[in-house]
Amino acid sequence: MTDALELDALWQDFHRVVNMTSQELAAWLRVSDAEEFTEPLPEHAGEPTGQHVLAILQKRRTDLTDDDIEVMYEVVDTVTAEADVENEPTAEETGRRHRLMTIGHDPLKP
Repeated sequence: MTDALELDALWQDFHRVVNMTSQELAAWLRVSDAEEFTEPLPEHAGEPTGQHVLAILQKRRTDLTDDDIEVMYEVVDTVTAEADVENEPTAEETGRRHRLMTIGHDPLKP
């Protein structure tokens, strides 16, 4: 398990990069996974990482598991790497934006 100071920093970094609320993320996961005539059950919508991020958003820091911490590091690293790209994302870059939204980060959100 991660020590308390490292966990505090990770918790803050995670909530900094995950700028979508749990409601926004849940809605996005349902929309992104919906097909023309079907929509998945809410608990089965989206990629596993997105589902895990949603579960983390609904937890208290004291309830985190080792798997949660691993996903939090992965999300922070992914969003940080994407943010280091020279060009700021635009509305036209839907693939990149949608990929980030799947893990709770909307680059167009202030």
